[in-house]
Amino acid sequence: MAHKLFIGGLSFSTSEERLRELFATAGAVETAAVVTDRDTGRSRGFGFVEMATAEDADAAAKKFNGQIVDGRTLKVEVANSAGSGRARSSGGRGGGGENRW
Repeated sequence: MAHKLFIGGLSFSTSEERLRELFATAGAVETAAVVTDRDTGRSRGFGFVEMATAEDADAAAKKFNGQIVDGRTLKVEVANSAGSGRARSSGGRGGGGENRW
């Protein structure tokens, strides 16, 4: 099972290949992705890296959080998974027990 890291503060010039090579120095990288704007294709300044083990993910987070890469300071933390069991707020009004269709 891969362990996903959120990588914030990426330089707009940092490529997925650069991200993969960089994090490979901390352990086995399964995937690396830089999030891009769907209209322009330009980097949005953050991405995700999946490390092979929890130990590799922890090592990478410790190694790269706060480090300057390509002129920007990275923020690296374990990403929250959608199935983590955390309650999410819907942002709307609470229901009164009735179904509204």
